[in-house]
Parts: sequence; C-alpha cells; structure tokens
Amino acid sequence: MAEIDINFELNRLIDFALANNLIEHEDVTWAANNLIGELGLNNFERLSLEHDNNLNLNSPDEILNKILDWAAANNLVEDTMTQRDLLDTRLMGLLTPRPSDVINEFEKLYKSSPEDATDYFYKLGVTSNYIRAARTAKNIVWKSKTEFGELDITINISKPEKDPRDIAKAGQVKASGYPKCLLCRENEGFYGHINHPARQNIRLVPLNLRAENWYMQYSPYSYYNEHCIVLCEEHRPMKIARETFENLLKFIEIFPHYFIGSNADLPIVGGSILSHDHYQGGRYKFAMDAAPFEKNYDFYGLEAGRIKWPMSAIRLRADHEHRNILINTACEILDAWREYSDPSVNIFAYTGGVPHNTITPIARRTGKLYELDLVLRNNLTSSEHPLGIFHPHEEVHHIKKENIGLIEVMGLAVLPARLKNSLEKICEVWAQGCADLSGFDELKIHNDWYKSLRDKYKDKNLQGDSLKAMIRAEVGHVFAQVLTHSGVFKRNEAGFAAFDRFVASLKK
Repeated sequence: MAEIDINFELNRLIDFALANNLIEHEDVTWAANNLIGELGLNNFERLSLEHDNNLNLNSPDEILNKILDWAAANNLVEDTMTQRDLLDTRLMGLLTPRPSDVINEFEKLYKSSPEDATDYFYKLGVTSNYIRAARTAKNIVWKSKTEFGELDITINISKPEKDPRDIAKAGQVKASGYPKCLLCRENEGFYGHINHPARQNIRLVPLNLRAENWYMQYSPYSYYNEHCIVLCEEHRPMKIARETFENLLKFIEIFPHYFIGSNADLPIVGGSILSHDHYQGGRYKFAMDAAPFEKNYDFYGLEAGRIKWPMSAIRLRADHEHRNILINTACEILDAWREYSDPSVNIFAYTGGVPHNTITPIARRTGKLYELDLVLRNNLTSSEHPLGIFHPHEEVHHIKKENIGLIEVMGLAVLPARLKNSLEKICEVWAQGCADLSGFDELKIHNDWYKSLRDKYKDKNLQGDSLKAMIRAEVGHVFAQVLTHSGVFKRNEAGFAAFDRFVASLKK
C-alpha cells in the first residue's frame, strides 16, 4: 500500500467541511489544529485543493478511511471497525457545528418550511458522518410484487460485526451506566468506548410534545429515506397509551411531510429497545401506505376500516376538526384490545396475569387528513411456537426469524447479512442443476424452500438475471408470509369473522 500523505488528507477533510458548511473559512486554522492534536501531529500546512474531487463527495467516508489507515499504520488506533469508528467520530465531532448553532439554523429554516429544516438537518447528519451513508449504500435492496403491493426487501450488511479483539477489550471495560442507553439525550457529544459508540457528531433538535421535552435525531443506519428517531428526554419504558396517539399526531402537524410510528411496548412484538420511550419516522412511502380499505367500520363518523394488509390493522382517518375524535377512537380500540380474548383463534389477553395484547401505531398525513393505522399485536408463545404464536413460524426462519418491529410491520424487510452469500450460492447451485441442497451444509436450512421452487419452476429455463430475479421475488413472497404469521387474525373467512367479532365488541 502506498504511503499516505496525512497532511494532504487532512486538507481534503477540511475542504470537504468547508464545501458542506460544517465550518466557515474563519474556522480553518482552529479546525486544523484540533485535527492534528487528535492525531498527535506537530505541524500542518494548508494546501490549495480547489480542483480536488473531494469537493463533490456526498460523505467524508473515503477521506476518513485514508486517515484511519494512516492512524492504524502508525499505531494510533488498533485496526478494528470499532476502534476506527471511535476515532473517525472524534475527528468529525471537531468539524460538526455546535448543538446551539444547529438548532438555531433548523428553527430559522423551519420558518420558511418544515421541508427546508429537515433537508438541512438530514444533510448535516450525512456530511458529519453520523449517518453512515457509505455503509448503508452497501445494503442489498429491492422491491417484490405481492398481493399486498410492492414490499421493500433489504439485506442488512451495513452494521459491522464485532471483531474478536474488540470483544476481548469490551469485557475489561467497567460499566458506567452513562448514558443509560443508546437513545438517551445524553448521547449528544459522548466520547464513546468499546461498549458504547462515540457520538461527538450527533445533533438533536428539541420538540415540544404535550408540554414534554422530546428530541429528533436521525438513525446512523438508515433503512429508508430520512429515517429519524424521536426520543423522550426522560429515560422511561415504552408504553402505548393515549399520550402516544397525541404525540404522533402532533409530530405530523409539525412535520406533515414525515410519517411517524411506535414499536409495540411488549417483548417479541416490540422493538430492540423497550427501555426508552421513542418513535421512528421519516420521509418514505411504504407498501402499507397504499393498502386499501377492504371492509369499512362505523366509528363515530370517521373514515375507518380493516385494510388489505398481511397483518391485522384498523385504519382511521379524520380532518383537523375531528382530531380529538380520532384520538378517542384509537384509545377505545387500544383499551378494548388490551383486554380482549378469543380462545377460538388463540388470542388471550393475559396468562398468569402477564399481558399479551398491544398495538403498533403509525401516523401519517394524506392531504389535509390525519391517518392512523392501529396494528393489533399479541406476544403469546406456545410449545409449537416458542418464539411467538403471532411471530414468523419455523418454516420461514431460513429467511426471517427475528422480531417483527415497526419497520417490518409497514412492509420493509430487514433481513440478516447471512442471506447475501446464501442467495448467491443458491443461484449457483440452481444453475448446476442440483435437485436439492443436501450436499451443501451451509444451505440446508433453505432445502425445503429450494425444492418447492424447483418444482414450481420446473418448466422454466431460469439462469443469470432471470434466476436472480425469481429468487428475489420469492424472498418477497416469504416476507409476505412472515407478516401474515405475525397477524393476530388469519386472512381467511374464519379470521375475518374473528376480526369482526373484536370490532363488534367495541360497540357494546
């Protein structure tokens, strides 16, 4: 590897920061001195790089990788992903505007338009490298046509696996309990360590929801456009309640171009962090958004009904004048569902005093209307389905075994990285004419699926791109099954009747 000119790369980084308004020209000497101090250098020479292509980069990732390679070669950092991330975050933290400056700029732009404000804030997340855009760009994504619309499929390879050297060091770090979790407001500017990512370059904007302090930030590993997180200032557990619906509708009043939703508040059907009250939103249209009503319900004159979706969901719509009726109706549905049991379809509100029913709510604007989707959830387990009766069943675990959270509920599959190599290998084996996968240990988990596809497409001469397209389409169909398994009411005559019984119970 050619020797890296660290002075040149630091100049490139400073020029990138200037081009993207992270710093001003008056800040250059200050910024350079901070950077060389962090890297243990004794001098810096400013270069003129007006014609260098770094000015056209969308993120600083390529420049930072050169600096990190230099740092590793000079024993300033161990060459592991975690150690490199800690250093590049420290460097970008030196170039990221102060929180107060970001908030002032955001509020100034918001007066012009909410879109201008979020455009600025999102771009800041990318250019400061808090949003790891270069990594998320490596995710494998496609859309699959199903009876429920075009589902989004993502094979998530952006989050790095832990290096054994980092794992060994992590065990030697004494737990501090600060910040209490990854979503705490105290993460802003946090230095980070082996067991907690650095956050010197994260910025949050304050929101007032129901006279409470909340904050908006973006996800460092975005699964869709402008994937944001809205977190409560108080570190408290997730809880779906009236306050949730009020907060969601208030958010889409503030940012009408964004949707927002909440993970459920129970294990198995909830998100990965239940200990901190938060929501997720963004600027994206999911397949669920376009799901049509398939049966209308009469709720206080609201436009309401069951939607055609693999999971069991009630949609409510109202204009601003009827906003409170919308919230009251959502509360009535939530309260009734919390206590609802129907043994004929394995729905039990409690077993041994443990609650099982909850809701995954999603709010969006459709023109001037408020739209609220209430997805009914239940986390009961059984001997046949130890991971959850209304959870991906064993026959689809070869594709998706993990919990179905908010993002999947809306129709975006976040699939494990292992599938990248598995699907590529399956295409190779198919092209070789193999009838099954029994001779490939790493693919045996897919054998039943593979054989069913062999039978389904026995009259098709699939190869190359057509073979790849078929496999991807079939992954989409499996994801639709995953969502169907997670629905509390089956999508058949008996399931629809059970759904209607629940709705009828609301009117007693």
